[in-house]
Amino acid sequence: MADPSTYRPRPGEIPDSPGVYRFRDDHRRVIYVGKAKSLRQRLSSYFQDLTGLHPRTASMVTTAASVEWTVVSTEVEALQLEYSWIKEYDPRFNVKYRDDKSYPSLAVTMNEEFPRAQVMRGPKRKGVRYFGPYAHAWAIRETVDLLLRVFPVRTCSAGVFKRARDVGRPCLLGYIDKCSAPCTGRVTAEEHRALAEEFCDFMAGRTGAYLRRLEQQMREASEAMEYERAGRLRDDIEALRRALEKNAVVLADATDADLIALAEDELEAAVQIFHVRGGRVRGQRGWVTDRVEHVTTADLVESALQQLYGEERGESVPKEVLVPALPEPPEPLAEWLGERRGARVSLRVPQRGDKRDLMATVQRNAQQALALHKTKRASDLTTRSRALEEITEALALDSAPLRIECFDVSHLQGEDVVASMVVFEDGLARKSEYRRFQIKGFSGQDDVRAMHEVVSRRFRRYLREREKTGEWAVEEPEEDTPASPRTEDGRPRRFAYPPQLVVVDGGQPQVAAARRAMDELGIDDVAVCGLAKRLEEVWLPGEDDPVILPRSSEGLYLLQRVRDEAHRFAIRYQRGKRSQSIRRGPLDAVPGLGETRKKALLKHFGSVKRLRTATVEEICEVPGVGRRTAETVVAALAGARSAPAVNTATGEILED
Repeated sequence: MADPSTYRPRPGEIPDSPGVYRFRDDHRRVIYVGKAKSLRQRLSSYFQDLTGLHPRTASMVTTAASVEWTVVSTEVEALQLEYSWIKEYDPRFNVKYRDDKSYPSLAVTMNEEFPRAQVMRGPKRKGVRYFGPYAHAWAIRETVDLLLRVFPVRTCSAGVFKRARDVGRPCLLGYIDKCSAPCTGRVTAEEHRALAEEFCDFMAGRTGAYLRRLEQQMREASEAMEYERAGRLRDDIEALRRALEKNAVVLADATDADLIALAEDELEAAVQIFHVRGGRVRGQRGWVTDRVEHVTTADLVESALQQLYGEERGESVPKEVLVPALPEPPEPLAEWLGERRGARVSLRVPQRGDKRDLMATVQRNAQQALALHKTKRASDLTTRSRALEEITEALALDSAPLRIECFDVSHLQGEDVVASMVVFEDGLARKSEYRRFQIKGFSGQDDVRAMHEVVSRRFRRYLREREKTGEWAVEEPEEDTPASPRTEDGRPRRFAYPPQLVVVDGGQPQVAAARRAMDELGIDDVAVCGLAKRLEEVWLPGEDDPVILPRSSEGLYLLQRVRDEAHRFAIRYQRGKRSQSIRRGPLDAVPGLGETRKKALLKHFGSVKRLRTATVEEICEVPGVGRRTAETVVAALAGARSAPAVNTATGEILED
């Protein structure tokens, strides 16, 4: 008996979206498949106290050894995918059909004189057309009920049909026009069979032409002022559209295809494959791989296809392979796939329709797989401990760097130069300790000088905090008066904690600048290293050669995460400042003019150009603007006349 807590997902790992989940035992056999409107809420209900669970549920969770899930867009998708997997895996704890019946299908008995639409289970019969299967019989009945107003085929049993024929009076469905009443001769056998054929064609997916024909008939009836008939056709079209509710998991054209999607970042890529057979998702595979330098999305797709089909032959290679990007050129890879299948294989990127919708679902699963992989890798205590040990050994540190700070500089061609500082404690991001810097000591593009300024400012603040806490007065504080990282009012002191390791985004020049900044302040107990993006080399101060960590090293992975987080934080700050500068206009320089009155002025005059030509009296007409403010606006705009607008293509001056 297993303890469910040993495989319970960590908080935040389970997405709060519709999906299907599978419990597996220690032999990797699927023992239960379920669906949920919210995966997070449903799966959380299984991991409560066993005494609060139903005995069968408790038996299932103690038999299982792992749980996994697939995200879908809607509950309808979850319903269809749940059925597909229940049929495929036959899980021992799924007991929905205790009468040993199979899942129901919509069947049309084309082998009878008057074909009948009905719910059928069990083995398929010759001469009967089947649609589905469906997860629930009520889903079939709802679909048929919507379609009967357009395709009034027979749905009654043989006994009811015979009795209606004998008495010459149809059943209720015949009176409400949901049956064409062939039992009473209202339509002939040939006309009813043609109606059944149209019903089957619509269920088989040939829907577009029929809907267009109904819409044309509706327009013609409306133009002929036959409004009652046009209204009935309108209702018929609406009923058909409701019956045609799309779902991205099941393809309506019974396609055999494999859909491959990628979720990637600078370091890793997650590959997800959905195997679609007969229009239904029959299997799912996926893996996460390190992203080698200079590998494009198309290269990743090509590698995935080689790994997926390298040992496959014949029908194992589907007719269609749908991918997010095609290698250049795509013909060799398509020919290689065709050789393994023994027939032509279509390799393409879906652009529209159901296949594009299904590709979006596969893409969401790839993103979830990558996020889950990173969460597991980053939050696992053993992995984090190993990463810190590897960094300690590689950099020859005295102790493990429990607090790591990373600095990065960002600018746009020397404008809006900013920097970021991110903090990782015990291998996890400490976002409350993040800091942003605006470079003040100089202007222009000089990453080395900017790095020196930022590190100097950070550790200058650290020294000030040490002075405030009295750490300079005595080498070892008394036990009853410990140095507190908080102020007297309980707020945390900024920059109060020293790091054991400073990481800078860059190579030798940036590392030397950071080390020089700390030496100037007398900081000699903090290690420094740099991580260069090009080859992921780790640089140390005063060393001519970098430290090379294996790509599979957990220590390198942690340094990369720290560096990438600093880069993301700096880019976000720099973009924010750039957008502010772009939005800044002449009215921003007017003292005492807030956002509300600026908007009122622009709304009243339409543009700054017209406002600049306005008089004080005209500006005073704007609600909320007094004479003194109007005079200030006029004076400010008169002293801040902009250069004339010029057409850069012709050199023509557009305005004076």
